[in-house]
Amino acid sequence: MADNCLNTDRHCNGCEFRSPLFCFLSDEELNLVEKNKITIQFKKGETIKKQGTYMSHVISVNSGLAKLYLEGIEQRSAIIRIVKPTNFIGGPGIYLDQRHHFTVTALVDTTVCFIEVSVFKEIIDNNKSFAHEFMKDFSKNILLIYNRLLFLTQKQMPGRMADTLIYLFEEIFESTTFPMYLSRQDISELSGMSKDSAVKILREFHNDKIIFLTENEMQLLDSEALHRISKTG
Repeated sequence: MADNCLNTDRHCNGCEFRSPLFCFLSDEELNLVEKNKITIQFKKGETIKKQGTYMSHVISVNSGLAKLYLEGIEQRSAIIRIVKPTNFIGGPGIYLDQRHHFTVTALVDTTVCFIEVSVFKEIIDNNKSFAHEFMKDFSKNILLIYNRLLFLTQKQMPGRMADTLIYLFEEIFESTTFPMYLSRQDISELSGMSKDSAVKILREFHNDKIIFLTENEMQLLDSEALHRISKTG
């Protein structure tokens, strides 16, 4: 993203938590978004959007943290990714069938803006710069899903867990320590294994001093070992 774009002081209704993509919008387009959005606060555990429901709005996450997952058979789920602030949540339903193909749930208290799909599509049709940046962001998320599919199908459970932890430490929290907003069940669904297996491997990583795990937080102790397990897993 261009530096002059990142340094802009343009806001949607004075919001300090808008998506960086909004800096590609004109004043007129920002006003259009402002008139056709609503801001909602969700408590931890509340469903933001349900898989299979009508897609009337695109979602922009302003604060908090959410999980995006597919609901499978027998109440089994697969978490596709964790969504952090200033990211958009759209999906193929925008142009295919106007349906949400996944469920979004707040991991912590989370604030989101719902922007009407018709307005969003109008801006994409008329603003090439915004459309280009949105497609770059969408493509990045698709690539993430491809990579997750690869490691879920080709790696053993320790390797899958290592990849999940690297994703959380480096991509989501960008820190060697993060609070345990995710349950053990969440981590197992991110890793494509049962909860019992996930707990067992986490305990092994803890005992091997690769991570330090408590009920409240996880700390990375040996990044080299975690990456090695990821490569050999």
